[in-house]
Amino acid sequence: MPAKFELIAPCFFGCEATAKFELTRIGAENIRVGDGRLTFAGGPEMIAAANLNLRTVERVMLLLNTYPASTFDELFDGVYSIPWEELLPADAAFPVTGSSLNSQLTSVPACQSIIKKAVVKRLMNKHHTSVLPETGAEYKIRFMLRKNVCEIMLDTTGEGLHKRGYRRNAMEAPIRETLAATIADLGRVRRDSLVEDPFCGSGTLLIEAAQKAMNIAPGLKRRFAAERYSFVPASLWAEQRQKALAESKLDVGFEAFGYDIDPAAVALANANAKLAGVEKRCHFEVADVADFAAKPEAIVLTNPPYGERMNTIEGAAKLARTLGQQMAEHPCAGLYAITADMEFESHYGKRANKRRKMYNGMIPCQLYMYYEAPKFEHKAKPMPKQGFDGKRTVEFKKK
Repeated sequence: MPAKFELIAPCFFGCEATAKFELTRIGAENIRVGDGRLTFAGGPEMIAAANLNLRTVERVMLLLNTYPASTFDELFDGVYSIPWEELLPADAAFPVTGSSLNSQLTSVPACQSIIKKAVVKRLMNKHHTSVLPETGAEYKIRFMLRKNVCEIMLDTTGEGLHKRGYRRNAMEAPIRETLAATIADLGRVRRDSLVEDPFCGSGTLLIEAAQKAMNIAPGLKRRFAAERYSFVPASLWAEQRQKALAESKLDVGFEAFGYDIDPAAVALANANAKLAGVEKRCHFEVADVADFAAKPEAIVLTNPPYGERMNTIEGAAKLARTLGQQMAEHPCAGLYAITADMEFESHYGKRANKRRKMYNGMIPCQLYMYYEAPKFEHKAKPMPKQGFDGKRTVEFKKK
């Protein structure tokens, strides 16, 4: 068993920089950033720390082998070479999932079967048994084939890290918790910030901002797959949970106010805030965006209705226009709006200082950032006719 593991943390495109900062903060070593993922090193305690504390990544996986595999024999041999007996007990359950892209081995079910067979052969040989009952803890094996190179990984997370444990229900097309946490970071939410959201939905943006400001570890209210792994002792999990609790700052000056025209959304947001332990900091009320008046010191984080949350494009455009008018009348410290609407600037009536390409699940979006820019900083160039999702059709026109 190595003293240090190589770990992989996939994330949504656009979240990498924030995720790197988080990894640095918890003491990860040899951090490398790629498109939509980060690799890093650490001991068993890092598996616990990363799962408990990372806000902006989707899961944490233990990388076991990377090797060329253009035939089933090569695939089998690479898996068999891994010391599975050091990781999996004889009664372990070990389902295999994965994907293949631009590789000669195109059949995912066939690859699953070969990988499973290789693990079975190795475990039977090294555990000196002819029976593997798979009645014990589950160790989920994941593989990724890209251009005939295979990565074999062990999932340490279980359900994705966006499953914080506080959002039991959600409105249509909710924003992912991991993405909301990234937006709170890009919006420079601090311990004493005032944050508002005129389209709060189930409250995710404000709840994530509150937990960030109060340094509440996002994984405290849930369990992880590796808590049942024999090579990550229970004492390490207890130690890391205690450390995360001790680092919480519950006496900060942070406050958040969310508004939505739908009473059901407001009720849900209040319930979610209570489950997240931030109900004293997050306040949700029924209100129309036409009445929204941001406070001068406020940071506005929002996900304006669009697509599934809006029946018509015209309706979404009208809401963005109304928001722009209200923000012009009541300027604040900054507005950060994420939307799949590639015409948002035109509807809002003002070009953003910066934009960032992001994904909400599989939906391509842009984060439009408005703030009081330094004199030397230029506003973002106009969006191209073909936007991030290829649907932009008109040029930006100043209102």
